[in-house]
Amino acid sequence: MILLHNMGMKHRMNDRRRAKRLFSRLSLCALLSLGGCYHLGPQNLRQDGNDYSRAVSDSGKQQTLLNVVRLRYADTPSFLDTTQLIAGYQLQRGFNIGVTSGAIPVRPTGGTSMQLQESPTFTFQPVSGDAYAQSFLRPLPPGSLLPLAMGGLPIDVLFRLAVQSVNAINNAGAIGGDVGKGSPEFFQLIHDLRLLQIAGLLGIQLEHSPEVTGKRPPIDRVFLTISSTKDPYLSDIVYETRHFFDMPQNDNRVEVIYGAGEAAPGQIHLLTRTILGVLGQIAYQINIPQDDIASGETLPSIILVGRETKPIVTILVGNQKPDNTFVDTFYDDKYFWIQKNDYDSKLAFTMLQILLELSKTSSNPGAVVTIPVNG
Repeated sequence: MILLHNMGMKHRMNDRRRAKRLFSRLSLCALLSLGGCYHLGPQNLRQDGNDYSRAVSDSGKQQTLLNVVRLRYADTPSFLDTTQLIAGYQLQRGFNIGVTSGAIPVRPTGGTSMQLQESPTFTFQPVSGDAYAQSFLRPLPPGSLLPLAMGGLPIDVLFRLAVQSVNAINNAGAIGGDVGKGSPEFFQLIHDLRLLQIAGLLGIQLEHSPEVTGKRPPIDRVFLTISSTKDPYLSDIVYETRHFFDMPQNDNRVEVIYGAGEAAPGQIHLLTRTILGVLGQIAYQINIPQDDIASGETLPSIILVGRETKPIVTILVGNQKPDNTFVDTFYDDKYFWIQKNDYDSKLAFTMLQILLELSKTSSNPGAVVTIPVNG
């Protein structure tokens, strides 16, 4: 009996040791599995960074298109900047583990738990006051506009969007009518400039005026260069373009000055538009339903002349929500959109977005709207 009793005690002690070792191993496994959760931060940064960037871009496109449509119906455009994005994460981890008491063999019990909560916060700032005037009512300076062409943007699309006149030759206006149709010479000019740009014969030079003590800061001077070529076809275009700008045929550059009307020898007058002017130009090329025009809600669309009879941005209108769009918006019970397969319109609209960003100025924060999003 004593021997049997000792053997039972020995078995129970072995069971306790095995239970202790098992408990330690399970605890270590649980800690290791939960420890791996600390890598969620970098993973979320990669994924959420892309998602938020895409969302901000899409929101900006929709806001721009909506403002274009508002202007078409003589409605007030409004701009709201996303000034801050905060994505907060809270990770809750826990585990419990134990063994059955008095059971042979020993059986572990317990489990692990983990919960991830996301609390994004978006901060918006209305563009108003001085920031509105500086960003949307100030003409785009030639020194900021023309270098975009050297960055690869098509100069003909750039001029159609942001230039009202070159010397005394007018682009199409925003209101329409005979004056709003624009001059055929303007469209011929930007066509030739595009050919020279593609051939690498068109250049932009920026120079700083020398700083003088006690005077205003140095001013950028902008020069347009047109290089010579031996290609007979391009040589004719070079000659005609230099003649249009009243350039000496042995001189390959001319200074670009902001302004309207005829320019002095050696200069070009470039009258640029404001951002609101650019938006309005696109707005009045939308082919609005005839009922809206007949009711007096808006004016007829601009009818272009010359080479460029197609709108800068083709915006379609319908009563049904469209599919496969580049950007769309809803206004006055109608849908407005740009088709995804319309490359020319997408390019011009993207250039409009770039001009919008270029026009923005830093300012002190005014009233802000902070929206916590609880998912």
